[in-house]
Amino acid sequence: MIVDKKFLLSAVVPACLVFQMAALCLPAFGQESYGGIGGVTRDSASGQPVTQTQITAHNVDRNTDRTVSSGADGVFSIANLEPGRYEVSVTKDGFQKSSVHVDVAARRTAQLDLPMHLAPAPLTEREKQLLERMERLEARLAAMEAKDANATQPGAKTPATETLVASLTPVAGLPPGVPSSPTRSVLDPLAQAGKPTVPQPPTPVAPPQHILPDALQAPEATQGVDNFTPFAYGDFTWLNGSPRNKDTVLDTKFFTPEIRFDTHYMTDFNQPIDHTIVGATESFRSGEVQIEQASVGGDFHWDNVRGRILFMEGLFATTTPRNDASSATGSGNGNTGGVGQWDLQNAYKYVSEAYGGYHFNVQHGLNVDAGIFVSYIGLFSYYNYDNWTYQPSYVSSNTPWFFNGVRVQWFPTNKLKIEPWFINGWQSYAKFNGHPGLGGQLLWMPKEWFKFVANQYGYGEDNLGLPKTQRIHTDDSIEVRYYNNPENLGLSKMAFSLTGDAGCQYGGGITCHGGPNRESFVGWMLYDRMWFHKDLFGLTLGGGDMSNYGRYLTLLPPIDGAWAASGTPYFTENPGQKAHMWDSTVTLQYMPKQYITWWAEAGYRHSDVPYFAGRGGVTPPGGNNGLPQYFTCMSGATAGTNNLAAAGVACGGAGNVWYPDLRRSETKLSVGIMVKF
Repeated sequence: MIVDKKFLLSAVVPACLVFQMAALCLPAFGQESYGGIGGVTRDSASGQPVTQTQITAHNVDRNTDRTVSSGADGVFSIANLEPGRYEVSVTKDGFQKSSVHVDVAARRTAQLDLPMHLAPAPLTEREKQLLERMERLEARLAAMEAKDANATQPGAKTPATETLVASLTPVAGLPPGVPSSPTRSVLDPLAQAGKPTVPQPPTPVAPPQHILPDALQAPEATQGVDNFTPFAYGDFTWLNGSPRNKDTVLDTKFFTPEIRFDTHYMTDFNQPIDHTIVGATESFRSGEVQIEQASVGGDFHWDNVRGRILFMEGLFATTTPRNDASSATGSGNGNTGGVGQWDLQNAYKYVSEAYGGYHFNVQHGLNVDAGIFVSYIGLFSYYNYDNWTYQPSYVSSNTPWFFNGVRVQWFPTNKLKIEPWFINGWQSYAKFNGHPGLGGQLLWMPKEWFKFVANQYGYGEDNLGLPKTQRIHTDDSIEVRYYNNPENLGLSKMAFSLTGDAGCQYGGGITCHGGPNRESFVGWMLYDRMWFHKDLFGLTLGGGDMSNYGRYLTLLPPIDGAWAASGTPYFTENPGQKAHMWDSTVTLQYMPKQYITWWAEAGYRHSDVPYFAGRGGVTPPGGNNGLPQYFTCMSGATAGTNNLAAAGVACGGAGNVWYPDLRRSETKLSVGIMVKF
């Protein structure tokens, strides 16, 4: 496919500028922290929502009121309330007025149900007459009690009082809630008067209760619909790239933990002798049980200050850093060139996310975070538990999984996010050359069944040794849930996702289209997902295609231990070299609990050039020799050169030069278990 440079520049660069201007034009920081109140008004008898009620939040401290109406589903939301004590009352014709007290905290929405009681029917004339008769009798008894107290000793009843008491009989026919006999409310105190006082035992004092510090207490319950917190109005656990957990096992006002385990078994039908799988960021070893990821961490949040840390162990800890050439130092270890010192790979390899930031109470929220955070390019999540399939297509697998830098997340509404980025580069621990990377994301989810996300990137000089070459890239996806019947024992849900990517590199003699030094990227992927038996099972079919001239986004095969900075003469990535690949997968998932997924997957991948590991593998005799940028001899020793003719001389003949076994296709079966708390 041919990429028009003018089209890309006109489409992508303005989009990048929009995100830059969005970051500069954000509302002023430092506004006062606000909270909210939300919930549902319900009939206390039936539990059904009551529509079109009037809800008033009265600030007890400031003596101010805010009034809203509940919707057709009984749901109400009152946003931008100053923290403090509130009396929340609800009224509607035909119902009694009811109220509750609630504390509103900064940046939190207090959720509650407001029960409503039907107002009693008006009294009939007969009931009014009976009620008036009782009131007269009680008044007469009160007068006689006062007269007896003055005329006799305490507790002694006069004959008149005794006669009146004996004459009183229960009154029938009164409405519910009205005492049937005045002796219950009036005469009982008279009967007790004058009796000797009996000392009562002291009320036992309850032992002191242990109270957790406020930071360790669980946050307020979140009943009802939250229309203030971004994207909290609906259930988006069906999305590809999002975890499907609906509940948090343990949560406090200060810390929300996160734990992940991902273990799999894979078998490559090419049966590589060194068990090495080539060309993926999720598949690495054949014929073995391997731990892909073991992560522990979570989110910290207190007084608008926020932070996140998620540690990373397993294969991800070593396979992810090898795809970043920016961490190459000045010399040694097979590095070609470099951007300075310090071991950035080891500094970051055990961390997948680590950032601190602040939440500003602007509109529906504004976050400013700095550190390393997971990217959204490619739709699929970096964490396999969150995805519909285990092995995503090239558009996702070959594009960045993380960024180092600063992001601003601005939520003008609860359905829209605008997020500019200022980052080191495209999946770069360090900055390659003179320019940082700029970009951002637009996320729009207007309905529970629809998601649109657009990622743009540009300006960055993301090539080691090419200081004048810049990269631009656009990545756009939609997800649509087109069927939803979650209680069905048959087909319970259906959805699809579609992603398109385009980009190129230009400058320093490299062009986006035409000529021998062309470097461009075009790709797409499409997946269809079906859920069965109340979402107990999931079946996903799909795949995608990638064309990458210059191979600058094609994952380097780890031949003789090669990594992004070292390169390898066996699979060069020079301007103009073509890499066209496509793939397809079928994935079955079994999800008995929201915290665990059992899965099985069959996948086929194809390349127009030899790329995947064959039976002979990609490891030289005797193992890696530490110099992957050079040819290797059949003895396992390095030839010390990346020139094939010179390598033949160094190895004692052209027939003594070792070659990896690279194939054009790969079929793979995989099974595994993933856990997330």
